[in-house]
Amino acid sequence: MKFVLGAAALALAAPAAFAQSSVTVYGIVDIGGQYLSGYQKDVLLTPGGLQGSRLGFKGTEDLGGGLFADFVLEGGINVDTGGSAQGGALFGRQAYLDIRRADIGTLSAGRQYGSVYTLTSDFSIFSNTSAGGPTTAVIGGFASGYEPVRGSSSTSTPPASGSSNNGGPARVNNSVRFTTPSFGGFKVSLLAGAGEVQGDTFGNRIVDFSARYTNGPFDVMASYIDDKAGVEPNNTKVGTASIGASYTVSAFRVMGGYLDVDDKRPEDLDGHGWWIGGDYTLGANVFKAQFVQNKAKEGEDNRTNAYGIGYQYNLSKRTAIYSSLAFFDNGSGTGAGRFNTSIPRRLTIASDNDITEFMLGVRHAF
Repeated sequence: MKFVLGAAALALAAPAAFAQSSVTVYGIVDIGGQYLSGYQKDVLLTPGGLQGSRLGFKGTEDLGGGLFADFVLEGGINVDTGGSAQGGALFGRQAYLDIRRADIGTLSAGRQYGSVYTLTSDFSIFSNTSAGGPTTAVIGGFASGYEPVRGSSSTSTPPASGSSNNGGPARVNNSVRFTTPSFGGFKVSLLAGAGEVQGDTFGNRIVDFSARYTNGPFDVMASYIDDKAGVEPNNTKVGTASIGASYTVSAFRVMGGYLDVDDKRPEDLDGHGWWIGGDYTLGANVFKAQFVQNKAKEGEDNRTNAYGIGYQYNLSKRTAIYSSLAFFDNGSGTGAGRFNTSIPRRLTIASDNDITEFMLGVRHAF
């Protein structure tokens, strides 16, 4: 259920200039049971198998003359413990304010999704959460996941170990983005994230460029992220290039993508990954399948192949039951950090590191 404070609610308390303002409270609660079988076995209560749980506030105001102001404040929630996700940040998923006009574009600032997050979410049959199937979170595992590729913790916020000020590239702190209007279905976005390192203005900075074309059943997006990791004189760069596409025919969708990491740090954690999947909707039933491959450049036999199928039953527009069965075929060189980072390390040993995962859960949106 959404709670909206619109013109009627504000009419008695605000000037006429605010009559077109609105604020919406929204969220997702997602929790499920997870079974993992490898060298050892685990049974877990895990949040976010279908979508990451969250609580958010968003609002918009019509400023007149075609100009609008919008904001989003959205925090992740670990439903199994009640704690905050994204390292405990209050609004760790998104927090930004924008000014937009349809014929000029949108200028936004705050903590915002980087293009790699959007691409690995919108063009993947399984969401890029850390559980619930062969997700795109597997891609980039050779560098501790793509949030951030530089190897900091995917959820850390200062002063957590390894964290960086801008937090990117999946979610970028201290960022400013300009997105063009849609020209026949084509639009471009440019984001800059400042590391705000004292004495080094451009230390830890991120530049994120993306373009997207949507026309009827066809959708394609490409992006490149130039991530300056570290500060002078020891800073290096990590470049992340990605592309994703989808095509819809009636009740059937097919989508896939490719991601490549060029790591210029001394660790040289280069690698690439790709995925392809599809789903079919029959009434309230959704059938899913996806294949994901992740491969680090360095080392031998370090490829991870992830195979998975899933089923979702929509009880209503807001509530769904879901399940997934996935198999992670890990090469002998796929050590810690080289496959899905959500998988507990104790489940594998050098001679037995393949993992089977089953999940059954419920997602409710309001």
